[in-house]
Amino acid sequence: MLQWVRSILYIVQLTIAMPVIGLVFAPWALFSKRGAYRASKTYAGWAIWSARWMIGLRCEVRGDVPQGEVLIASKHQSFLDILMIFHALPRARFIMKREILRMPVIGQYAKRMQMIPVDRGKRGQAITKMLADVNAGRIDPGQLVIYSQGTRVAPGLRVPYKVGTALLYQQLGQTCVPAATNAGYFWPRRGLFRRPGLAVVEFLAPIEPGLSRQDFMRRLEEEVEGATETLLRDAGWLPDGELPAPV
Repeated sequence: MLQWVRSILYIVQLTIAMPVIGLVFAPWALFSKRGAYRASKTYAGWAIWSARWMIGLRCEVRGDVPQGEVLIASKHQSFLDILMIFHALPRARFIMKREILRMPVIGQYAKRMQMIPVDRGKRGQAITKMLADVNAGRIDPGQLVIYSQGTRVAPGLRVPYKVGTALLYQQLGQTCVPAATNAGYFWPRRGLFRRPGLAVVEFLAPIEPGLSRQDFMRRLEEEVEGATETLLRDAGWLPDGELPAPV
């Protein structure tokens, strides 16, 4: 019961913090992309820091954090892994649902930071436009983050990896850094309860350019799913029907 109360208080203060931080930074962010990034990183940092003492949830980023122009193909389980990845990367740009642009505060800042909106069912068109914008210099270089399954996936569920990640990998000709996470075990897709423990985002070994589409997708899925399951099991998660090992 106590953890439920702590979880609800954490969510309430985090909901209030978003517009407050957004308004405080608005004069800077309105004229500067750097200001928009600083505001968003402040919010992500506050969410991570306050989670530690309010709900007992620590956050850790493992592996070599990408610094240059790379494609990051990440597992997506909850809002928490977005916050952790954005806070860790120097210049992250997410491929995201276009509906997010209509959200207060988040939408305005996403536009300012040149996030890549994607219409459902028109992902190919969005990727084509993004590549054209990159080539024309209308989008600044950075770390392009794509969620290869296209949505949040709860621990234990199997959702196919979408081919859009392979198209980006081949057309950009950049190194791809896979990323795994167990964030969904502590911060689920739905509901108010937040579990204490250690949430991890792990950047895995880079996949260099040059693989065929099929080989790239196979390697990406194997490495991300394997690392994610390891992180989940280390956190105490077990697949449905599996019993803990005897001590």
